Amino acid sequence: MQLTVIGCAGSFPSPQSPASCYLLEHEGASLVLDLGNGSLGPLYASTDIRALDAIVLSHLHADHCLDLTSLYVARKYHPEGPPLVPLAVHGPSGTARRIADAYRTTRAEPTHLEQVFRFVDHTPVPIRIGPFTVTVARVTHPVEAYAIRVEAGGASLVYSGDTGPCDALVDLARGADLALFEASFLDGPNPRDLHLTAAEAGAAAAAAGVPRLLLTHLVAWNDPNVSLAQARATYDGELALAAPGMVVQL
Repeated sequence: MQLTVIGCAGSFPSPQSPASCYLLEHEGASLVLDLGNGSLGPLYASTDIRALDAIVLSHLHADHCLDLTSLYVARKYHPEGPPLVPLAVHGPSGTARRIADAYRTTRAEPTHLEQVFRFVDHTPVPIRIGPFTVTVARVTHPVEAYAIRVEAGGASLVYSGDTGPCDALVDLARGADLALFEASFLDGPNPRDLHLTAAEAGAAAAAAGVPRLLLTHLVAWNDPNVSLAQARATYDGELALAAPGMVVQL
């Protein structure tokens, strides 16, 4: 399984990166985790967006889902016409309404999202998407939010989405090969149940026994080297910062 980081900026696109978006590929299949604002252009350059097998959303904040409105346009109005089969979009309850509202659907001007997307609510039961097995777990965030575990070809990764410290993330990550964990905050007084600090990301990966940690959701005003150092204080495995275009083999 191959991971390509499309965007890793936290909360909003940074000068260096789009917001959250991660491409997974295995045996000719492709799966996208989150599609935050600014991510569709780099995704378009990285893969055939008409051949995607599914989108899996962690939650419905703009920096994790809003470029679905752009993907709708790109798929529906492609010169070759819209794909014959709608693209599965797995997400929290209310995903269809969230994207329709963002696209400004009205009764007088429907967007016919169902021509392009097939929306599927997350459930606690693992699902198969081509060669991928996808399992989600509800995590701690002000809105309905999920961490996502993806397994294929004997490899596995867990993506935290956005979360405060919680047992659900550690439990989902146990035995995974890679932790793709957010590190929005630095040490200090921070809001509760919103995001992880880099040190908390490291502690969660260590508690889960994951040998590789990739810090992501990096907010533009934080010094990434400080994030890296603070994560190192709680985690002694292989550690790196996510960056746009980074490719990781699992």
